[in-house]
Amino acid sequence: MDHSTVIVTGGSRGIGRAIVEKCVAQGHRVVTCGRGARPRHLDAGVEWVQADVARPEDARYLVERAEQRFGRVQILVNNAGVQVEKTVLDSTDADWDEVMGVNARGTFNLCRAVLPGMLEGGGTIINLGSISGHTADPCMAIYNASKAFVHGLTRSIAVDHGPQVRCNAVCPGWIMTAMADDAFGLAHDPAKAKADALARHPAGRFGQPDDIAETVMWLASDAARFITGQCFVVDGGLTSASPLQPRFF
Repeated sequence: MDHSTVIVTGGSRGIGRAIVEKCVAQGHRVVTCGRGARPRHLDAGVEWVQADVARPEDARYLVERAEQRFGRVQILVNNAGVQVEKTVLDSTDADWDEVMGVNARGTFNLCRAVLPGMLEGGGTIINLGSISGHTADPCMAIYNASKAFVHGLTRSIAVDHGPQVRCNAVCPGWIMTAMADDAFGLAHDPAKAKADALARHPAGRFGQPDDIAETVMWLASDAARFITGQCFVVDGGLTSASPLQPRFF
């Protein structure tokens, strides 16, 4: 893959940080964003934009900054995401606006902003979905729905805007980030819930942010040039396994 101009949303921590660092290591020109101030750990060569992806004007500005600094955007990674740990009955209008605003509308906003340039010169979009868009996590109603939206949008972009643009989604399972810790914290016994979840992974471990970053970089590369409109589950085998565990047999 040639050195490209890359936008990674939500690149300050967790999976986003791992993707940014992987892009830098491969020599790409990287622009990333978040709602707060520039993180101290960010590589000096990375352009930081303080932005809220839920706002269409911020999405457009992010693309404009990338084009002004580094030239046409060839790779977009929609990573920014938030979660609220509630059922439908417990969810408020503010919860809906927060989660759907960032996860669904934010992904839509960036795709819409970057597509005109990609249609002229080609490009690839990788959206961060989730296994929660395929199988519902308890007490995560709006989050689950937001990721199902991302999966559907991914397929639509691939169908509507190929062959100039390839669009795929990566659907992480349990990746050890602050968001995962928050989800385990919902359990009556978080330690027991975490141990049970680990036992359900044929890979024998939880995922790390770098596992997702590697998949993203592969999808962005020429090695994946015939792949578009797909949602890749990266979950250590979690969703392939029966709830019955081998230790009981």
